[in-house]
Amino acid sequence: MIKNVGAALLLGGSMVLGGAAAVPAYAAPGGDLAEDLDAILQDGRLQGATVGVVVRDAGTGEVLYDRNGDGQVTPASNNKLQTSAAAFGILGPGHRFRTTVSVKGGDLYLKGTGDTTMRAAEYDRLAAAVAAKGITRIKGDLVADDTWFGAKRTPDDWDPADLQYAYAGQTSALTIAPNDDFDAGSIKISLAPAAREGKPVRAGLTPGTDVVKIDNRSVTGPPGSASTLAVNRSNGTNTIVITGSHPAGAAPTSVLRTVEEPALYAADVFRKALKAHGVEVSGATERGRTPPGARTIATRTSMPLSRLAKPFLKLSNNVMAETLVKAIGREVRGEGTWEAGLPAITAYIRRLGVDTSQVTMTDGSGLSRGNHTTAVQLGTLLRNVRKTRWFPAWHAALPIAGQPDPLAGGTLANRMRGTAADGKVRAKTGTLTGVTALSGYVKDPGGRTLIFSSVFNGYSGGAPKDIEDKIAVRLATGDGDGARTALRRTAPVDGGDLEASWTGGIRP
Repeated sequence: MIKNVGAALLLGGSMVLGGAAAVPAYAAPGGDLAEDLDAILQDGRLQGATVGVVVRDAGTGEVLYDRNGDGQVTPASNNKLQTSAAAFGILGPGHRFRTTVSVKGGDLYLKGTGDTTMRAAEYDRLAAAVAAKGITRIKGDLVADDTWFGAKRTPDDWDPADLQYAYAGQTSALTIAPNDDFDAGSIKISLAPAAREGKPVRAGLTPGTDVVKIDNRSVTGPPGSASTLAVNRSNGTNTIVITGSHPAGAAPTSVLRTVEEPALYAADVFRKALKAHGVEVSGATERGRTPPGARTIATRTSMPLSRLAKPFLKLSNNVMAETLVKAIGREVRGEGTWEAGLPAITAYIRRLGVDTSQVTMTDGSGLSRGNHTTAVQLGTLLRNVRKTRWFPAWHAALPIAGQPDPLAGGTLANRMRGTAADGKVRAKTGTLTGVTALSGYVKDPGGRTLIFSSVFNGYSGGAPKDIEDKIAVRLATGDGDGARTALRRTAPVDGGDLEASWTGGIRP
């Protein structure tokens, strides 16, 4: 039976808030939807868990299934649905981030406005542009200007144990990413065994920088032995400590770790690029503010938000989410802070029909456990964004079930593959320890678009993402037996986002 019908129903095209009307169960071609979903949710791992599941017709708004849809849940990365919608609505799909190089009084100023797509190659091109102006020497300092955003680097309630990992990188207006996934504020540590047992494991940094130091205490172990490498950075330092052993003859490996004060890290990489292009800086590298009247000599502009949304949402990039919060705060209140950006996001999603009295946001990414919402409100957002002019670009940025290309399938690349939901589900994943979520869109057998939101908190055992998949496959097949048969061919999936707290070894 259908339980706790959602508080926000769209009936006959008009929105009714607060009322809980009886809605008949949806009879799908292969059986009763409510019975099938109830059966899926009988899984023993959900015993005692907080479960919120809502299914709606995207066109009419009719609630087809509701299990505790008004119950408060921690959404994990489903929080990014709200952050991204507000970014499209407030900043606009054409929004771009700009990084500039300016000169005044003998000093060179490198100023950022939040471009998480800046890599070593982009700083090299800026350095080449400076050299092309005929500049060969800067008599003064290289000044890293990250003042477009506030100085606080991470939300207050993030777990300190997470802060060395790339999914919890520091948010800065001037930053650098070590890879094509744009894990801004992090550095890559490459590790390879030495040629002989007992020698230190070889370690290197990408991009190269003097801001980060390596304290290498690791050794090359006997061939065939277990790798016990651990790579750690203590909060407040930029020293990477490597311990343990890695067997001789083993394949190289690598990990990402965050960097304290990304602006100075970015400026150091830029300074090395300047030197490579024949531009010497006589003074120090320091943080500061670009003065009025400084002459801009080089600029790099990012891809528009409509394109940036793909690596953001498909790869569930937390630093991009927090950068957008700060950018929204700067746009709305002239302050690049969480204190300015989060209320602006809440106000915007309220205009989209979300009952924000049921929503609490303490960050933009969902890494915080202080975030709360309901499956009903996530479903309301998913329905009402379809009416915006920017919806096609936003919708295209959602992960697609079963698609192996990372910028297509994203965090759903290995899920529901070979089932009726393969290629038909576009949804945002969410993962924290004890939290899993999947909310988005699916086509039913008749071609009708359905909206669904499933959020599980406090389950036992590993993340029951296979239960989420069974729900999505059931909606795609319209057949409970077909869904169960299809899901037997796929193993239960654990993980899938870059937000969980990991312990030990070199993960993630």
